[in-house]
Amino acid sequence: MRVEPLPGVPAATVDTDGERLLAVADYHAGIEAGLRYEGVELQSAAEDRRERLLACLDRARADRLVVIGDLGHAIGDPFDDEQAELETLFDALDVPVTLVKGNHDGGLEPVLSDLDADVEVTPGHGTRIGSVGFAHGHTWPEPDVLEADVVCVGHEHPVVRLEDNVGGAQKERAWLRGSLVTEPFSEQFDQAVESAPDVVVFPAFNDRSGGTWVNVDGQELLAPFLPEGMADTEAFLLDGTRLGAYRQV
Repeated sequence: MRVEPLPGVPAATVDTDGERLLAVADYHAGIEAGLRYEGVELQSAAEDRRERLLACLDRARADRLVVIGDLGHAIGDPFDDEQAELETLFDALDVPVTLVKGNHDGGLEPVLSDLDADVEVTPGHGTRIGSVGFAHGHTWPEPDVLEADVVCVGHEHPVVRLEDNVGGAQKERAWLRGSLVTEPFSEQFDQAVESAPDVVVFPAFNDRSGGTWVNVDGQELLAPFLPEGMADTEAFLLDGTRLGAYRQV
């Protein structure tokens, strides 16, 4: 497969266009500052996030990092803590970065442009790198992205609720994978969308960013094209465990 999750972590290798990419979604740098603004006090986990990402890059032997949206956390101008976290992160990176703009990245471009970093920011409707498409998922991917063999999206932060025989429950981050249903996209763009790539919904890299319970009744997905835009959708745990159809987990 062109998109291969790294076992045990919310990141995947992507082989395309002669490069090996490491792709992650929803990094949410500076999230603790945002939570503090809402009255929740947490010690910063910026160093842990950075070290986990660097370990993933090393493990994947990646040529490029692709962040599928929400590199930062603030919706508007980044908090000071967020800017400091991003500066330290980019100082530590030794590969170029592609940021597929997410709904939390609106104020990041001036900050990133001030950094001495090799970073490209693409529009929120997504981009293609070779035969793989990337879009954050808060808006409809453009038709060109849908011409890819695989489309990678974030935004959902999918999690599953797992219960044991005695009524205990736990939350686990999960991957979703299925095939694209063309009809909703054809209606949205008022033109035929004939390709039907695989769609991979990434778990959030940041373990403090919450999530959508994809197997709990009454929970709605966030992307405007989901769940109608995916079929045969299965869930997988970070360790690779295949859970089957996500609604039946």
